[in-house]
Amino acid sequence: MSTDPPHAQLVTWNPHLSLGVTGHRDGNAALDANRAEVESVIASVFDAIDETLGGFAIELSPVRLHSLLASGVDQIAAELALARDWELVAPLPFGAELNLAINADAGTPADVRALLEGQSAADKTVEGRAEAIRSLSARARCFEIADRDAEIAEALLASLARPDDAALAMKYQSLRSDNAALAGRVMLDRSDLLIAVWDGANPDLPGGTGHTIRMALQQGTPVVLIDPAAPQGWSLLTRPQQVGHVRATGLRGQDAAALARAVETAIAPQRRDLEAIARETFRSRTTFGFGIFRRIETLFGGRSTRSGTTKAIYENPEAIAEGSAAPILSAASDTLSPDDEVVAGLRNNLFPLFAWADAVSARLADAYRSSMSISFMLSAFAIIAGIAYLPFDLAAYKWIFAAVELALLVAIILITFGGNRRSWHRRWFETRRVAEYLRFAPGMLLTGVFRPIGRWPRGDTRQWPERFARDALRDAGLPGAKIDREYLRAVLSRIVLPHVASQRAYHEAKAVQLDRVHRRIDKSAEYLFLAAVLSVSIYLLIELAAYLGLIYAGAPYAIAKAFTFMGVAFPTLGANLAGIRYFGDFERFSGISHATSAKLSEVETRIELLLGGDPRHLTYGNTAGLVRMVDEVVFSEIESWQAVYGSKALALPA
Repeated sequence: MSTDPPHAQLVTWNPHLSLGVTGHRDGNAALDANRAEVESVIASVFDAIDETLGGFAIELSPVRLHSLLASGVDQIAAELALARDWELVAPLPFGAELNLAINADAGTPADVRALLEGQSAADKTVEGRAEAIRSLSARARCFEIADRDAEIAEALLASLARPDDAALAMKYQSLRSDNAALAGRVMLDRSDLLIAVWDGANPDLPGGTGHTIRMALQQGTPVVLIDPAAPQGWSLLTRPQQVGHVRATGLRGQDAAALARAVETAIAPQRRDLEAIARETFRSRTTFGFGIFRRIETLFGGRSTRSGTTKAIYENPEAIAEGSAAPILSAASDTLSPDDEVVAGLRNNLFPLFAWADAVSARLADAYRSSMSISFMLSAFAIIAGIAYLPFDLAAYKWIFAAVELALLVAIILITFGGNRRSWHRRWFETRRVAEYLRFAPGMLLTGVFRPIGRWPRGDTRQWPERFARDALRDAGLPGAKIDREYLRAVLSRIVLPHVASQRAYHEAKAVQLDRVHRRIDKSAEYLFLAAVLSVSIYLLIELAAYLGLIYAGAPYAIAKAFTFMGVAFPTLGANLAGIRYFGDFERFSGISHATSAKLSEVETRIELLLGGDPRHLTYGNTAGLVRMVDEVVFSEIESWQAVYGSKALALPA
């Protein structure tokens, strides 16, 4: 059974450009003096981006702008984005009510309490700023980091009630900056490009504009840097060290061209990449021939219900939401809502994409590894067939045995040629990377964690799997949710921890079983070589006995052909078993799984400690840190796995 890819996105692949914005708030002298000009320059940069995007032959989804919605540059960029029908996403450093009180600059405890309770501030200026934030929030998808709202609100009220207490002010500013930095990282991790308006002051304040710019450059995100005192002289930066060397270069020229290149680089799909995806079709099971490698593992004790099955039957992408993914979808729906865009993205796109990539990859892996294993076996059988006439004294019919040998050798050549022509090795690597990148999608999406654009693997090989998986994950976006401690506990306990525990158990079992396969194949090869040694030794003893007159003098001649056959067949079979063992690299894969299970075990322990400990430590920052650890384990395993099999293209078993 074969079907087309499970979703139109697999073929059309409509990526989007994702932008972040950071800059000074209202009250900055340079911004206030040049506000209209700054707005004009941001608009011109947006126009240049739209012009570059308009040159792509493929259909693109709308640009997505991430903004923390603070007064000043954040709001200027947000209004310009909405006017262009771009999507607006707001990773807020606090819950919506506290965000209003803080970013509207409420200066009295009474106004803070009013805004926290959903009422209007008495100060008309404060209320005006609050209304601007409400208006933008209503048109944005808001991801509210609200787990420490009570603590931060208490610190804010205390600092306003006792304005002369420097310790209280410092405590509040520290809490506020920490959460602003968390929100800034959520924004940066999803951004292809950061638009920044900065005067160069206070470069190290956590959560501040300078700190955000440096974070972006350190993780490989280009920055359009606009000086509010001279906005026309913007620059495109790509390295942290450039911050200290910025000079006004003008809107035209090198930076304008660099901006176009940065946008073109971010929108990656090319026609050959789209064709690569459209070529891969789902099949519900593997063929008998392609299952040979699995049967070798079974023969030597390498399969169990925990690490895999000898029957390669794959879950249909259209059924996964009601099948293996149902518990995760239920947990996600309970935590968010069944209609949330992230839940819909998991149900309709990401889980089917994972099932498709996982099945296609497994089938290609079976084809590649089984073909190489068959070639090893056929090469042994070819040698054995070529001399099989000897023990039966059929020299007159040697041509038949030679013909069989030739047929087996031709079959090896055809298998190798066909496998390389169909690129089983490369396609396996590509689709397996897609599947592994998507496997942990629920945990990452619900916590707002994303691998920064500049830290996805890059190399000389085709990069469509990384870009495709990145775009598929990013397309789902941030959940529209208030991230409080109850939310974090639900995501950790029902989504992240079960995933980590199941993957840890899988790799533990796999490490044991692959080690067993390695040892048993190794022993079998040794026994075959010992059998060869034994057969040659027996023949020599018979020769000696005949020479000494202990047995019939013609006995060695009578059995010479049979022993010659055994002397060739046993080491040939042993050598080919050793070749399968080398090719399968069971020992190193066992080591990779052992290392992966140890890393996951450590993460599992940390999650359990966080869930069972002081609730005050169950924060968004700590939770996101653990989710990033899981993501790093995934990428580390992929890199190790590719290092083992990357150079083992399908080849003649010479």
